[in-house]
Amino acid sequence: MQVQFISSMSVITPDPDASRALYVDALRLPLKPAGDDVRYVFSEQVAGSRHFGVWPLSEAAEACFETPDWPTDRPVPQASIEFEVESEAAVSAAAHELEGRGFVLLHPTRTEPWGQTVARVQTLEGLIVGLSYAPWMHESAE
Repeated sequence: MQVQFISSMSVITPDPDASRALYVDALRLPLKPAGDDVRYVFSEQVAGSRHFGVWPLSEAAEACFETPDWPTDRPVPQASIEFEVESEAAVSAAAHELEGRGFVLLHPTRTEPWGQTVARVQTLEGLIVGLSYAPWMHESAE
């Protein structure tokens, strides 16, 4: 597996409105809703970051487990980081490599409706770690 760059960092919040008060109102980060989803806010315009977001816990649970409730047998995550690899096939290969090393995937490799291919694991500390291929990030990296 060859990680090319950190593609995304998101805070995971149980209370999007309270978190928005810090990140948008106080810090004045240029975070905007993701399409029709007004709870997830993000920006690709924060210097030093390709993508920074404030991700509601219920949406993180949906992304990982297809339910709005985070499983009680797992640590509640506070953040998510995604490492970009070179292709969709590389996401699958990286996921298989992690499984071969004993890491349990939160979900298998899949392509999201917006075109990102991703597989995720959770660290002992509770951090969600994604292995990702987002085609538009490779176009701007060249």
